[in-house]
Amino acid sequence: MSAKKDDTRLIIFDTTLRDGEQSPGASLNVEEKVEIAHQLSRLGVDVIEAGFPIASLGDAEAVSQIAKKVKGPEICGLARCVKGDIDVAWNAVKHARKPRIHIFLATSDLHMEKKLKMSRQQVLDRIGDMVGYTAKLCPNVEYSPEDAVRSDFDFLVKAVKTAIGAGARTINVPDTVGYGIPFEFGHTIRRLIDEVNEPSVIFSVHCHNDLGLAVSNSLAAVRNGARQVECTINGIGERAGNAALEEIVMALNTRKDFFKLETGVKTEEIYRSSRLVSRLTGMAVQPNKAIVGANAFSHESGIHQDGVMKNRQTYES
Repeated sequence: MSAKKDDTRLIIFDTTLRDGEQSPGASLNVEEKVEIAHQLSRLGVDVIEAGFPIASLGDAEAVSQIAKKVKGPEICGLARCVKGDIDVAWNAVKHARKPRIHIFLATSDLHMEKKLKMSRQQVLDRIGDMVGYTAKLCPNVEYSPEDAVRSDFDFLVKAVKTAIGAGARTINVPDTVGYGIPFEFGHTIRRLIDEVNEPSVIFSVHCHNDLGLAVSNSLAAVRNGARQVECTINGIGERAGNAALEEIVMALNTRKDFFKLETGVKTEEIYRSSRLVSRLTGMAVQPNKAIVGANAFSHESGIHQDGVMKNRQTYES
């Protein structure tokens, strides 16, 4: 089973339970992860990345329990381009009605040389072999070229084409260290989609917030053809966090005139989801946080108060 492309709809891929839980200080047990996953299902996300099964026995168990118990969204497990990772991920997600495996291998020269100690050709060979291996287990395969934004563009194209040729049906472009700038990132996504020229493939983005631009970069990518966004509740995640689900969804909802896209998210469940994740992770939501912060719909200025009392739209979009 693989995702179907619909140019009128944006797929919301929630990685709160995987990348979000990697936030320094955040830790969830199996029961808490299952509770959040049930709420994400009520929220209406399309995909739940439930964890990184090879990381620990607890993570593998959490992904397996979510796959067995949570209905509605696709249930995804993350894996490196390593057979052992992929086997453990498949054993965890195979219980789901709609399983997905998300595998990644870096494509930037920095990562290949300093971290992987692999040549470009070795990376291409590994991508082809491991995507092909994964596709035999789980036809719904997503591939991410880690550190894509800092990768040589021509090599990035080769890596993506290799993954698609081996069976990947979703290509996720990560801004792994939050390096991208919206205009530049959007342009890169458009170039990549045009160069690869595979209309049935879903292009996705996963943006980090190191420069405070994760949501802006994600929306720039959507404007340029991306049809899946990877995001987290409250924007939690590694370092400065990920693109915030609530901000992306409400930007699309508020500016339908501009984006002309729908999501399956039930907006009335956003606040409940935010508070549940905050309570279970112990990560407080800053008061001025967009959409879900305590001050998001509060007004101090007398001029603002007067306007809102007459018509809320005067100072609330």
